[in-house]
Amino acid sequence: MAPTPLPLEQMPGVGGYLPSGQEGGSRINTMSLSVLIDFIIQRTYHELMVLAELLPRKTDMERKVEIYDYAARTRHLFTRLNALVKWGNSVSKVDKSSQIMSFLDKQNMLFVESADMLARMSRETLVRARLPNFHIPAAVEVLTTGTYNRLPTCIRERIVPPDAITPAEKKQTLLRLNQVIQHRLVTGKLLPQMREFRIKNGRVTFEVKHEFSVALTVMGDSPIVPWRLLDIDVLVEDKETGDGKSLVHPLQVNYIHQLIQARLVENPNALSEVYNCLHYFCQSLQLEVLYTQTLRLNYERLDDNNITVEEYVPGVKLTVSYWRDLKSELGYRLTVQSDPSEIGRPLAVVHVPSLGAKESAEVADRAVRSEHLSMERLIVHTVYIRSVSRLSDLKLEFQAFLKDVDFNLQGTPAILTVPVLTPCLRAEQIHITIDTHTGMFRCHVPKHLDCPITDEMQDCLNGDRSKLPSLLSELRYWITHRRCEKTLQHLPATAIETLPFLTLPEYELLRTGRHKIYVKLHRHPNIILVVQLNEKPTMPNEMEYTFHLGFVVFQKDEADVVDDSAKQLVSVVAQPQSEIPKLYTKLMRLIEFDTFVATHGPGTEVDEISPHKRKSNGDILAPPTKQQKTIFPAYFIPELAHVVAMCDEKIPFLNLAQALTKHNIPHSGLQVEANATSLVLKILALPKPGQTQQAAGESKGTHGANSALPKIEKHVWEDLMRRVLSISVRSQMNKNSQVRIWIVEFVFYRTPVQSTHNKEQGSRRTAYLTYEQANHDFSKTVEDLLNDWSKIVYLYTLVYDFAEHLRNKRLSIGDMLVVKSFTYMNLLLGYGPKKEVTCNIYWSVQSHGFRLIFVGGISAVNAHSMMRDQLAQHLNQQHSLTQIVHILHETYNPMSSLAKLPVLPLLGIPRPQVPVLSFCILPQSPSLVRLTYQAVYCLEVRFRANRLVSIRDGASSRFERNVIEEFTPIQGLKAFLSKYVDESAVYRGRTQNEDDNPLSPMGMEDNFGGPSSVTGVSAGGSSPFLGAGMRGPQSPRDSGLRFPAPHTPPSSSNPHTPASPHPSAGGNSGAQSHANFNLTSPPAPHMPHPSPGGLMPSSPLNPQPSPHMVHSPGPNMYMQNHQDSPFTAMSPANTNWPGSPSMPRPSPRPGQSPDHKSTGGQAGGPGGTVPTAGSSMARSTLNRPWAGAVPTVLTHEYLETLCRPSPHPNKDINVVDMSPLERFLGCVYMRRQLHRNIQSDETLTALNSSEPGVVLFKVDGLQCQVMLNQNHMQSLHLKVTQLPPMPDKQTFQLSPEDLLVIEQYFDTRVAAPPYRPNSLHSICRLLNLPAQVLKDFVQIMRLEMKPELGGDQLKWTVQMCMRMPPSAMPIVPIGNASVVMGRMKILFFLQITRIPYNGKDWKDSPSLVLPIVYDITTNLTQIADRREMSPMISAAMTLLRRFADFGVQQNQCSLFPAITDLLTNLQLTTDLPPPPNQAIGPPVGVGVGVGVGVGVVGSSPNPMMPMQQLPQVGNAQVGPGGYPQLGPNPGGPQ
Repeated sequence: MAPTPLPLEQMPGVGGYLPSGQEGGSRINTMSLSVLIDFIIQRTYHELMVLAELLPRKTDMERKVEIYDYAARTRHLFTRLNALVKWGNSVSKVDKSSQIMSFLDKQNMLFVESADMLARMSRETLVRARLPNFHIPAAVEVLTTGTYNRLPTCIRERIVPPDAITPAEKKQTLLRLNQVIQHRLVTGKLLPQMREFRIKNGRVTFEVKHEFSVALTVMGDSPIVPWRLLDIDVLVEDKETGDGKSLVHPLQVNYIHQLIQARLVENPNALSEVYNCLHYFCQSLQLEVLYTQTLRLNYERLDDNNITVEEYVPGVKLTVSYWRDLKSELGYRLTVQSDPSEIGRPLAVVHVPSLGAKESAEVADRAVRSEHLSMERLIVHTVYIRSVSRLSDLKLEFQAFLKDVDFNLQGTPAILTVPVLTPCLRAEQIHITIDTHTGMFRCHVPKHLDCPITDEMQDCLNGDRSKLPSLLSELRYWITHRRCEKTLQHLPATAIETLPFLTLPEYELLRTGRHKIYVKLHRHPNIILVVQLNEKPTMPNEMEYTFHLGFVVFQKDEADVVDDSAKQLVSVVAQPQSEIPKLYTKLMRLIEFDTFVATHGPGTEVDEISPHKRKSNGDILAPPTKQQKTIFPAYFIPELAHVVAMCDEKIPFLNLAQALTKHNIPHSGLQVEANATSLVLKILALPKPGQTQQAAGESKGTHGANSALPKIEKHVWEDLMRRVLSISVRSQMNKNSQVRIWIVEFVFYRTPVQSTHNKEQGSRRTAYLTYEQANHDFSKTVEDLLNDWSKIVYLYTLVYDFAEHLRNKRLSIGDMLVVKSFTYMNLLLGYGPKKEVTCNIYWSVQSHGFRLIFVGGISAVNAHSMMRDQLAQHLNQQHSLTQIVHILHETYNPMSSLAKLPVLPLLGIPRPQVPVLSFCILPQSPSLVRLTYQAVYCLEVRFRANRLVSIRDGASSRFERNVIEEFTPIQGLKAFLSKYVDESAVYRGRTQNEDDNPLSPMGMEDNFGGPSSVTGVSAGGSSPFLGAGMRGPQSPRDSGLRFPAPHTPPSSSNPHTPASPHPSAGGNSGAQSHANFNLTSPPAPHMPHPSPGGLMPSSPLNPQPSPHMVHSPGPNMYMQNHQDSPFTAMSPANTNWPGSPSMPRPSPRPGQSPDHKSTGGQAGGPGGTVPTAGSSMARSTLNRPWAGAVPTVLTHEYLETLCRPSPHPNKDINVVDMSPLERFLGCVYMRRQLHRNIQSDETLTALNSSEPGVVLFKVDGLQCQVMLNQNHMQSLHLKVTQLPPMPDKQTFQLSPEDLLVIEQYFDTRVAAPPYRPNSLHSICRLLNLPAQVLKDFVQIMRLEMKPELGGDQLKWTVQMCMRMPPSAMPIVPIGNASVVMGRMKILFFLQITRIPYNGKDWKDSPSLVLPIVYDITTNLTQIADRREMSPMISAAMTLLRRFADFGVQQNQCSLFPAITDLLTNLQLTTDLPPPPNQAIGPPVGVGVGVGVGVGVVGSSPNPMMPMQQLPQVGNAQVGPGGYPQLGPNPGGPQ
């Protein structure tokens, strides 16, 4: 059976048998498809190129035939390629078949090869195969001895090497060989160039520097044995172009080695032959290296104009030319050549023109005979030697006309420096060098590279040098000009070379061509300094300077007329800056300076030490030392700097001196102060301010203003003149603005008053005044000086009189204030309790009067800044500083109290978008202030002596019997102010009762005048504070803070009850006999006025015990627990409850403060009272609108209590602290707005009230009464009464508990701060709703005030918005009433806040404002639909719609149940299930639109019913409307 062949991959050894890459390959040759495509493309492109070349030579028909044939061939070729590619898609099967066939062929070949090999072995190899005879002796020898000694000897002789010699024999042999070599060298002929050799280790090494090194030896000691050449080393290198490679190829070295070795055989001068061969080869190699470097240098860096190879003979010489631009007969060349006379010498350098032997040898040693063979170094060194030679020749030419000048020739490349000035910086010297490429001279001045003369000098050096001295002179002047500019660089001056003269001046100095410089002074445009420059005859390198001062004017043409004042020595007033830039300059006068005198003034000596240096020395007698030497830079010209600085500094003083002389002010002229510190102008005396100002006033026609100037007494003027020690004027530069200013120093001896300032304790007092010099108007400077002098004089006049009063201890002015500082320009007074608030008094030239500046302290503000103008007017009229001090002292406390009132603008009063100031303080005079509230009410506050103030209603005119149109009378003002009256202080401070005539212009306040009451003093001539007991005739223009003459004797009645000036007026009879008069208007003066005798309203000094709680006709549990309610004292037995009798009060106890707490327990206000019949009548009188026109006298302490923010007296109203006055006015304003709302609203019916100040109205089924709390008059209260039902109509009745909730909500949410009238609109609209709907709103109110009544089911707290909040949807304008009714629909807004749980805080709880719409006809509650709503509002809308579909019960209002369902089921997307018993705290912040916090309000309907027994929402208690309600609202805090 034939064996089964294995696959090719599994056969052993196949991988090594088959060629690489052909395993399983095709039997035929294959080609890659990509290669085939490349071939086809190349063939097509080749044929196309052939056609492109051949077709133009053929005819048209032949071209067409050729193109067709080419297209047919190409088409056929690519068609075959396309077929081949398509066939290639199915070639995988063919490949498999091909691989199978190839595998079978290989198997067959293996079988055939195996058979052939076996046949060859049997026929050829195995035929002659025989076993040899065994070598028994050799085997025995090897096995027994381990060696074999029977090999042939030829193997040892020919193959095995002999044994090596020992190291001792080797050393001995080498020493012997060294002796043989040494003997051969001594006995043979040796060249001088090969004298440097060394013998070592049997060889001798000869070395010729920079050429070659060769090693030789001998092979025996016989003299005929030739030298054996061992090694050759060529030392020639090319470090610039060789790139570190060897210059000789090893084959060349082998050839030279063989050549020399052949010449050494049988040659008697073998060593000379070695040197000659190698020396010639190395010199030829050096010349070739230099030639190559030259060509490369010419090609890469230089051109043919700079360097050129003129001749090159290989192995002989190389000639290079340079500086081809120079015109020379021979030219500049150098030749590197071998010595033709002596072969053994190295390469030599020959120069044309020739150089010295020393220089030429130096060049050769540096460039050729060195390790660094470089043509560049050869040329550079040659050029350097040539440059030094040419510059040395030029130096000799300079020395011919420049004597005693230090020239310097040094550097590489060589530079010749020529100084042109003495002294001269190296940067200012002429630097002359030679261009290394061209050989031309180059010169420049390093410090002045832009010098135009250097170009001409350079042309002169390279050409005709006869102009060289004149060019040096021009360069010397040009550099001096630059030195002048450098010297003036930091001075206020500019150096120019020419001026635009219209006509050339007559002065020879200013002729054209003279060397001069014009110096323009920046601060003095009309002055020119001319500096003339001259060379010293003996020393041309030194310059002389001559200075001239010229006065110029500017003109456009010759027609301009020049004023003769310009010819003065110094022009007082320069031309305006706008007129200076004209076309031409005209010189008016020229003055020459003596340079020695100008530079040798006091303290400005300049001693000449040497012709080259100068030094500044202040002491002439002291010899100069090293420490005193000041070496100026060479470019600094001290004479020029000193003259310019002197002119710039002295000219303003001369101008100022002329201006002082023009104003008739004596002065001592310009002087130099001691130690030469500065210039000073001493003023001997200044005139009285009244004289100059009066003259100026007469010229301007202002006689009225001068009449108010303070009168300067003769003794005051003489005292001031004695104190003035000196007046000095100096000039100084301001460091910040870099502007020169005048410093005027006044030196005084002490002051009339002693201040507490640390720097004002000595006897020498100085005052400094500063004035700018930029305007060049010196007359204005003198006028400003006189104006400042008037400040000093007028303030001194004021202080002189005040100092006498201050020293008078009886006046006690020192206890009122402290003088903190007096600088003769300002007076700084400190006053107040801690003397920390200040008043700065100074004289103002602009207003021709004294001005006051008030500054507060660290812990207090200065409220007098509000009446600054009034106090300044009083001071300018009276010219008495003592009166101002008393006024400031007496009015500080009341003004500080008034300053505590808020003055911020508020929105929503009366319109939401119009801001209105809460309080506005309008000072009228130093003792009279008007205080407006919301631009509606006005209070007139007048300051009086003995720490008292009087307050009246500013709406009532003081001169007529009508009311001012801009303001509204404040109803109840008299009663409110009476609660803050301190009777004991008033009785101590007054001598008469107040006038009983309310609106008479002859009243008490008329004695103090109106706003102009401070225009004069009384007939006694004393201040109202200094002479309170002395008064002149009564007049409306009398000064404030005085007391009127008594009209009626004091009585025991209330001092604030208007006292009648008529003896016939008294008791109640007058009131009864004239009962028909309207009490809202003031009665006529001839009418008797009611003056209750024993009636005293409640005040802080009249605390009354609280009466026993009794029930009013309507059960009102809320009032039983609120002692500050106005309804607590109503008697049930008297139907006329406003005037019902009560318990008598105790007698007044003086001395109690407003903070005193009565036994009744009122908080936050004055003590309570129990009104009697008489007190009811007094209260009725005090609450009349005209009663506030009578002034009420208060102490400063009670005014502070009235204006200082304090907590609300009603503890249930949690608001920001407000002043009692603001709360009272806010309540009055709200009551007034409520009255106007009732008058304008048709749904509200106004009712007449028998008691003033009470608003009574009714709505559908309810009667409402709004009045002030009579205990403190700082809160409004609402009492709601259910009207009896109509007999023929059945109406829905609210429970007493619901009415109590309405009253509570009104007190704590509507009529509470901030006082906004739109909240009243909202509550009135709610009260006018049907009772069933109002019931649900009452439930919402109860839930807002007591959120814990909702139980654990509520997730949100609710608050009703009385005004439109900003965060709500813009349905109603912001700030308007948020309750809108129309078409039997009610729109209102609720703010709901998520109750926190899981440890969250109220501040992190989200809050929403929902616009709720309730339809009365359909009984549906839903959210107002808007286009853009937040997701939470959309969720709330969905809940309300679901409740409307499934939760509304018949005969039940759906409002409150829908809101309760919303608060229970509305859930945020991030909410987690709350814990079962969550604690409900107070809602977040303040209700939007309400403005008050949430507190626990109300009283329990049943004192015996605990809070735990109140029904909850979940109990579904059925109310009167048939739907669940929360139950009655318990009162009192839990």
